[in-house]
Amino acid sequence: MKILLIEDDEATARTLAKILTDQNYVVNTSNNGETGLDLVKSYEYDLILLDLVLPGLDGINFCRQLRSQGYQIPVLILTAKDSSRDRVIALEAGADDYVVKPFDLPELLARIRALLRRGREIAPVVLSWENLQLNLHNQEVRYQGELIHLTPKEYGLLELFLRNPSRIFSRSAILDRVWSLGEFPGEEAVRTQIMGLRQKLKAAGITNDVVETMYGFGYRLKPASTKVDSSAKVKGKQKKKKPSQQEELKLMKPQMSLIESEVLVGLAQLWDTFQETFLADLELFEEAIAQLSSGTLERVVKEQTRMQAHRFVGSLGSFGALKASEIARNIVQLLDRETLNNLDDAIYFRQLVEALRESISQHQVNNSIISNTISSESSLNSVSSNDNPHKLLVVDDDLELTSKLIREAKNKNLQVQAVSGFAAARETIATESPNIILLNLGLANNEENGLGFLAELTCNCPGIPILVISQRSQLSDRIAVARLGGKAFFQKPIAIEELFQSLAQILQQNNREDAKLLIVDDDSSMLANLSLLLSPWGLQITTLADPKKFWEILEESTPDLLILDIEMPGFSGLDLCQAVRNDPRWSELPILFLSAHQDTETVRQVFAVGGDDYVSKPILEPELIARVLNRLERFHHGKLKRQSFRL
Repeated sequence: MKILLIEDDEATARTLAKILTDQNYVVNTSNNGETGLDLVKSYEYDLILLDLVLPGLDGINFCRQLRSQGYQIPVLILTAKDSSRDRVIALEAGADDYVVKPFDLPELLARIRALLRRGREIAPVVLSWENLQLNLHNQEVRYQGELIHLTPKEYGLLELFLRNPSRIFSRSAILDRVWSLGEFPGEEAVRTQIMGLRQKLKAAGITNDVVETMYGFGYRLKPASTKVDSSAKVKGKQKKKKPSQQEELKLMKPQMSLIESEVLVGLAQLWDTFQETFLADLELFEEAIAQLSSGTLERVVKEQTRMQAHRFVGSLGSFGALKASEIARNIVQLLDRETLNNLDDAIYFRQLVEALRESISQHQVNNSIISNTISSESSLNSVSSNDNPHKLLVVDDDLELTSKLIREAKNKNLQVQAVSGFAAARETIATESPNIILLNLGLANNEENGLGFLAELTCNCPGIPILVISQRSQLSDRIAVARLGGKAFFQKPIAIEELFQSLAQILQQNNREDAKLLIVDDDSSMLANLSLLLSPWGLQITTLADPKKFWEILEESTPDLLILDIEMPGFSGLDLCQAVRNDPRWSELPILFLSAHQDTETVRQVFAVGGDDYVSKPILEPELIARVLNRLERFHHGKLKRQSFRL
């Protein structure tokens, strides 16, 4: 369960966050109402703990804005104001409960549990899967009555899957739901935690994986078997064999698409190429440490070292070396200080550099193991898909429509598969990987909400365009579909030829074989990494490490999307963005910023100079790919509209 704590008193916020984290809740914190409201718009929360007296947007106005924008998240007020008038105002503004500071901890936790139960349609105290039980009240997990000790992250994963038994969660969605904002894990963290959860459940006697890997999509709770687990009869009589390293890797690595396999192999090869360079760059750090120890740290050396550490934050993180990336961020924070204590800071600096060196070396070993495992598997699974027809999944109980689509599709290089329910659609998506989905929101014999299923699809299958078809055509329906990520909306009845024309247009847009990107970053390893990551998606990539040559390369490459780093020698990404926006020829060019900076002022500057999007380093690959593809699609669609207008 994910809680947002909005509290401007640091001591109170840290104490509450620690208490709630110990109770296996995921906690994000904010010290003002405006940032808190932005977080609500960006992430899913199960509960908000809110102080009334906040800088800027206070708690009362926060509640009013939250409710006016349609959010139904439970809100619990935590405040020192104890008058009945304050309670009435808060509750009328939309709060669900009110606790006065100083509060009694057991009472507060009980109120939190009550609100979390109230916030869900079905909220049992115990969640079950076969003979496995998770008790929400005392946070205990038991199998056949025996206690299983899980880490907070393992507990959070199991709770997430048990609460959503039929939902597929991508790795990025799991990161959003189980990890806090202050943590910076990569997707490998999800794999590692799921591996640990699986091993502990197997050690407890569960022979089948509770968490099931869904090919190309992520993970879900495996449907429970109707048979009683036979391991109950032999529990304690057989000693479990410890899995080998290769078996552990197979548990850790989910089944991957060919693109994912190729990217991971390429990343491992790139790591081998740049690892020696990374270690050599640490020599500059040694020089800075020596100067700092002698009390003569030159400003030029300090700035060069800081810049290199800043590059490390992004480049190491993009290779999945998150621990090394975080150490580099600590070095940046150290060198950002105006004054440094020569001896103490030099000792701390050296400790950070040694930890960074060790982390880089260790990550090289891990990468080589994963590379060998994936290479052997991907060579077996490599299949050319150039001649394969596009796969259309039709989710509709209209037999007449689906029959026409199947007949007409034979001559259009389109393979149509039709299902009449959302459950069947989930199973088909997990095994068939369609290229496009046609979804009827109002199936006659389906209890699930069509818009809810659309939201699930766009979350778990961000690369698959979804067209919606409906008997209704109210404006509210169209807006809801657009907000949830639907690519098109059709009202029945619709001509089959018109539908096929739209399918062809969207599939052509989704291929993006002619889309061109220009990436500007002074870190050569980051350029290589981004090029490797984005090239398999049919994108033409131009990279530039010297921002002084930017305008010349911009005009030569004529990109459809521009990706800029912020901190670069000579001209910053902010400077380049302003220059682009001052030229009418490039006024509509999408510009996406990548930076290790995470402060709100930097983000504000990005959008002030004309940036369209902002992604923090170290990047999460699925998030970056989704943002790039979405920006390209909007730009391409806008360009088609402008061309049509001129014609």
